[in-house]
Amino acid sequence: MKKMSRAALVGAAAVSSVVLVSAPAFAHVSVQPEGAAAKGGYAVVDFKVPNERDDAATTKLEVNFPTDHPLASVMPEPVPGWKAEVTKSKLDKPIEMHGEKITEAVSKVTWTATGSGADKGVRPGYFQKFPVSIGALPTDADELVFKAIQTYDNKEVVRWIEPQQKGQEEPENPAPTLALTAAEDDGHGASGAASDDGDKKEATASSTSSDSSGSDNTARVLGIVGIVVGAAGVAFGVLAGRRRTNS
Repeated sequence: MKKMSRAALVGAAAVSSVVLVSAPAFAHVSVQPEGAAAKGGYAVVDFKVPNERDDAATTKLEVNFPTDHPLASVMPEPVPGWKAEVTKSKLDKPIEMHGEKITEAVSKVTWTATGSGADKGVRPGYFQKFPVSIGALPTDADELVFKAIQTYDNKEVVRWIEPQQKGQEEPENPAPTLALTAAEDDGHGASGAASDDGDKKEATASSTSSDSSGSDNTARVLGIVGIVVGAAGVAFGVLAGRRRTNS
């Protein structure tokens, strides 16, 4: 029993050391869509920024947008306690969007903390999401790579700019990467899918309501018939009793 206990303790210690060593690798700036990010459509994505330090707060985030697949529409959602600044750059080759030629696209979005004291920025042990509406997403790519720069209030800067190479381990400072899904038939990405789901739900609800109404009507008719039959039975019994008495 003592040998088994010692072995269990050694195993637990080994697992704990792995968790402690591996944890920092997951605490990096990342990007995830709210729903689906379909090719050719529009999506809302969240840049998630965790605080990796115990003695400093994140007070600035700079996200550089891909130049090989420029996005003509980029609109950050207001985040309390933060100011967003959108930077546009001229394109080497204009792109067409909704029948119009676009000569510039967003190249960078910078968020700067505006609070004060302990409420300024992302404090140790917390994370912050920065939502952005983007589009139209490219149709000739499977992913978009965003290079992010995280700045702390102690002037430390962490550059999340290393792309993930296929078949290799995750780099030390991986760049946020957005995976794109197959194009939607209606060309509106997640919004179109949500609309279709809504129509299906409405149709189901209407069908259920009709079935319920039909069931209620049937129940009422059967109830009335039952009352009539019951009344007839009572009347027949009374008449039968009178005949017996007279006889």
